[in-house]
Amino acid sequence: MGRKLTVLFAVFLGMIAGLVGSFLTPTPIHAADGDGKLVYVIPVEKEVERGLEAFLKRTTQEAVEENADHIIFEIDTPGGRVDAAGQIAELLQDLEIETTAFITNEALSAGSYIALNTDNIYMKPHATMGASGVINSDGTAADKKAQSAWISAMKSAAASKDRDPLYAEAMANPSVDLPEYGAPEGEFLTLEPTTAVEVGYAEAIVNHRTELLAELNLQDAEIIETNTTLAEEIARFLTNPVVVPILLSLASIGLIVELYSPGFGIPGSIGLLSLVLFFYGHIVAGLAGYEAVILLVLGIIMIIAEIFVPGGILGILGIGAVVAALFMSSADMGHMAMSIAIALLSSIVVSVVLFKTIGLEKGFFKNIILKEATTTEQGYVSSVSRLDLIGLEGRAVTMLRPSGTAVFGEERLDVVTEGAFVEKDTPIKIVKTEGSRIVVRKINHNMKQEDV
Repeated sequence: MGRKLTVLFAVFLGMIAGLVGSFLTPTPIHAADGDGKLVYVIPVEKEVERGLEAFLKRTTQEAVEENADHIIFEIDTPGGRVDAAGQIAELLQDLEIETTAFITNEALSAGSYIALNTDNIYMKPHATMGASGVINSDGTAADKKAQSAWISAMKSAAASKDRDPLYAEAMANPSVDLPEYGAPEGEFLTLEPTTAVEVGYAEAIVNHRTELLAELNLQDAEIIETNTTLAEEIARFLTNPVVVPILLSLASIGLIVELYSPGFGIPGSIGLLSLVLFFYGHIVAGLAGYEAVILLVLGIIMIIAEIFVPGGILGILGIGAVVAALFMSSADMGHMAMSIAIALLSSIVVSVVLFKTIGLEKGFFKNIILKEATTTEQGYVSSVSRLDLIGLEGRAVTMLRPSGTAVFGEERLDVVTEGAFVEKDTPIKIVKTEGSRIVVRKINHNMKQEDV
C-alpha cells in the first residue's frame, strides 16, 4: 500500500513539473522589413474565453514593449464568455496604440463587443458583425439584470469610439425596432459590410490584409504576425466550460477505479493526468497561480496521511484544500461548483457500481481490511469456560442485581443470577458457565433449592 501511494504521488508531482515547465516559450514571430513603422497582427479566433484573454494580454504587451505603431486584430469568432470579453475590452481600452478590427468572417456576440472597442473596423465583403444577445451556458436567455448590463456595455463600447450606440444596442436588445436594417422588433441586429459602412460602424470594405494596410497607409510598414503558442492552444481547450467538468469527472473516476485495481495502472494515470491538465490549462490561461497548485499538493498529502493517522481531521482538511484549489483556479464560481458537483455525482455512481460488482477484495482496500475470521468451529474461543466451577457453593459478598461479586472457597468471582436480585451474604450455587459469564442460584438450606 505504501509503495503504491508513493508511486502515485511521485507520478503526480512529475506531471505537474513536466507540464508546467513545458510549452511556455512563445512561438517565434514573423517579421518583414518596412519603412520604420511597426504593425502587430493579432488573430482573434474561435470562442472568446479566458485562454484568448491570456493570449491577447501577452501579444499586446509585446506590441507595447516593441513600440508598435498599430495593432490589427483579425477577428473571426462566433462569440463566447461575457466575462472574458469584458476583460479583453478593458485591455483594448487601455492601449495607447491605435487599433483596428479586421473582421475576416464573423464577429458575433462577444466578438462584436471586442470589435467595438477598437479604433477602426474594416470588414471583408462576406463578413458580418452583431447578433450579440447574452445567453446562459445552457442556451437560455440570461436574466434581465445580466441583459441590462450587457446592453449598457455594448452601448458604452460604441460611444467610446464615437459610434452611434443605437446600433450596438440593437445588436444586444431585440426590442429595438430597426426593420430597415433587417432587425425588426424581436430580432437582434446583424450588420453586413455595406450596412456597417452606412451606419458608421465600419470604415470600409476590404478584400484582404494588403488592401487593409493600404487603407491605413501602412503598406510599407514592418509587419509582425503573432500566433498562439502550443501551451496557449492547449490552455484554450482545457479551460473551455464544457471540458472542465469532463476533466474533473475523469480525475475523480480514475482515482476511484485505481483504488479497486491491483498496483498502479491506467485508471490512476488517467485520473492524475486529468487533474494536472486542469491546473496546467488554468495556469497558462492566467486563471490560477502556483499557490493553487501548492494548495492542491498539500491537500493530497493530507488525504494520503489520513490513511496512516486516525482521527479524520487530516482527511477533511485535505479534501477542503483540494476543493479550495479548484475554486481558486476558476473565474466563474458558479460554473466551478457545477463542475465539482458533476464530478462528485459521477464518482459516487462509479463507487456504488464497483462496490456491488467487485466489493472490497481487490486493489487498495484489500490492504486495509481484515479478511481473516476466528470461529468456534475452528477451535477459537474468546475466553475459556470454567466448567470446573459448576456445582460450587459460596455466598454473595455484594448484592446481586442481578450481577455482583461472590466468594467460593478462597476465590472471589464476578457472577450473575438468572434474573432476580439476591441479598448480600446469601448462600448461592454455580449452575452454569459460559466463557467469562458465571450464573448462580440462591440456596435455601431449610427447604429445597430455590431458583432465582
